[in-house]
Amino acid sequence: MTPTATVLLVFGRGVVADDDGYRLTAESAARTDAAVAYVRAHAAAFRRDPAARVVFTGGWPHGPAGAPGPPDGFREGELMRALARDAGLDAYVRSAVETRSRTTLQNLAHAVQDGLLDPAEFGVDRPLGLVTHPWHLPRVRLLAGRALGLSGPTLRDVPVTGPDPVPARRERAARVACRLGYLGLRTPEALLRRERGLTRAVRLLGGRGFTGRRPG
Repeated sequence: MTPTATVLLVFGRGVVADDDGYRLTAESAARTDAAVAYVRAHAAAFRRDPAARVVFTGGWPHGPAGAPGPPDGFREGELMRALARDAGLDAYVRSAVETRSRTTLQNLAHAVQDGLLDPAEFGVDRPLGLVTHPWHLPRVRLLAGRALGLSGPTLRDVPVTGPDPVPARRERAARVACRLGYLGLRTPEALLRRERGLTRAVRLLGGRGFTGRRPG
């Protein structure tokens, strides 16, 4: 039997600013719903595990570089946790938020740096759950191998159902860029330094960023 992942890392998919304030995109809401559904489906396992938790990640992925982000309480991770709590998450498990990130790599690295994840606690019998859309999971797994040293059965996919169209060619290019750009790097700090360097280089060449800085 596949072990239940009682620690979930939920990846956001964007925040929208409009005249009414800040709100999650439909895709971010779908990922939140998927996390809550998984917890409910495995409620007994979550309640038995004193270290169980759900970590919602993301800050201001849609904002242009250098632009001020949303105020406290309205960043991506915070809005996802608020939605999950409204759906009853607190009855099953505690939750935490990481709110500094703008990219998938930063989601992973900052969760470690902020003390929300310890890669050493995960293994084949205690996998880390990754909550995101199916197209995003291969890149998340690739980056989790780099940033967390986790791969294969130490990671548990928690895929989101529902449409979220992403051009396959662009996502394949993003995975190739991650595989080559982060080759040989194995710590969150080194990966983040490389990401900053690559993004600066692409901007100087007039591009959008190393991976387009599009939220995963």
